[in-house]
Amino acid sequence: MATELTTIYEREARRVIFLIDSKSFYASVEAVDRGLNPLKALLVVMSHQENDTGGLVLAASPMAKRYLGISNVTRQKDVPDRPGLIKAQPRMNRYIQENVTIQQIYQQYVDDDHLWPYSIDESILDMTDFWPLFGDSPVAVAQQIQKRVLAETGIYLSVGIGDSPVLAKLALDLEAKKASHLLAEWHYEDVPEKLWPVTDFGKVWSIGPRLAKRFADWGIQSVGDLARANPYELKARLGLRGEQAYALAWGIDRSDLTEQLTPKHKTFSNSQVLPHNYQDAQALTAVIQEMGDQVAARLRANHQQASHVSLYLGYANQGIQFNTRHERKTGLHEGQKVPASNHSQPLMRALVSLFQQYWQGQPVRYIGVSYSGLQSDQIQELSLFEEERAVDDSQQQLDQTIDQLRQRFGAAAIVRSFSLDEGATAITRANLVGGHNGGNAYE
Repeated sequence: MATELTTIYEREARRVIFLIDSKSFYASVEAVDRGLNPLKALLVVMSHQENDTGGLVLAASPMAKRYLGISNVTRQKDVPDRPGLIKAQPRMNRYIQENVTIQQIYQQYVDDDHLWPYSIDESILDMTDFWPLFGDSPVAVAQQIQKRVLAETGIYLSVGIGDSPVLAKLALDLEAKKASHLLAEWHYEDVPEKLWPVTDFGKVWSIGPRLAKRFADWGIQSVGDLARANPYELKARLGLRGEQAYALAWGIDRSDLTEQLTPKHKTFSNSQVLPHNYQDAQALTAVIQEMGDQVAARLRANHQQASHVSLYLGYANQGIQFNTRHERKTGLHEGQKVPASNHSQPLMRALVSLFQQYWQGQPVRYIGVSYSGLQSDQIQELSLFEEERAVDDSQQQLDQTIDQLRQRFGAAAIVRSFSLDEGATAITRANLVGGHNGGNAYE
């Protein structure tokens, strides 16, 4: 086996990748702000939604998970009224602020090109060329980072160290998060002993329950079985995903975190899940216009204009699944070309036109809008009608004034009249961050 592993890995780069997780991040911030030990506090961060399903637990402290069985998807109605359990409202601005503090500590160990914030609570650091500057071993440097973040923020870090990004992620998820010192180091040679025996694919990053079921149907019961499978058959059955799964089973990941990727077809979009089922045309029109206005402002901020608009409606209890262009059973997805513009009014009119043309009265729970077919706003289509050009210039001045006021005083500082209609959501959403309360003071 040792000879086989040497042959497989001899051409693979051996990097020193840290994948760092801020343990139970939201819950830890709330605990620290209350003067509590985040590992010992009984606390959950719970959203609140004025709808028929209620909110969800966004984060639970380790003690809440262990003794109350609360997970990050537990519904509000299922959270027990246990004496001593703190139910904190989310404060997204506070979490962002604390994340910035932690990122600034990471930046003292790597340059910006080798630091990748994977999410608000996880970051990837390529320490290959940097760790010798700070300690005798990668483990010693990781422990140094853990101690610094704990001292400055009160947040505990779990660290996975690996020869590749995926190996670091697996070390983090499968060992470090449960280790007493919250740290694990995996090398390629550790794969047969530490990774291959895993049979619960639900614990393996990027392999969800549907793929795990397909593996089981093919007789693949463990990661070791996956590593011994025929890679060509996996590719034939699953395409690129089959290749990626096979590489994961060997801990191989050739991703270059410093590579700058430019999407071939960029779009600007926005979506939201409505607080309840909407079936009133006026209320739906108001929300569609609000979203169209918001995305148009992003176009202007990026000096782009769009020549294609799309509207998405997800019908109640159906999600957003489309089998054909004019699917009516599960949702609606329609688009149309428009004269290139980044002005709110014509783009909103196009979206409303799509809505009026194709919506047939179904209850709606999800709305999305997107603008594509982008080009620079320095390019202007010529018109033979000077009056039309004057109207266009007037609209541009109005949009720019609204943008400036919102940037200075907040998104709700100035709203269009339809945002005062019953069912409109822009004013409420202006105070949210990531769909949740953005307040800084805890209650």
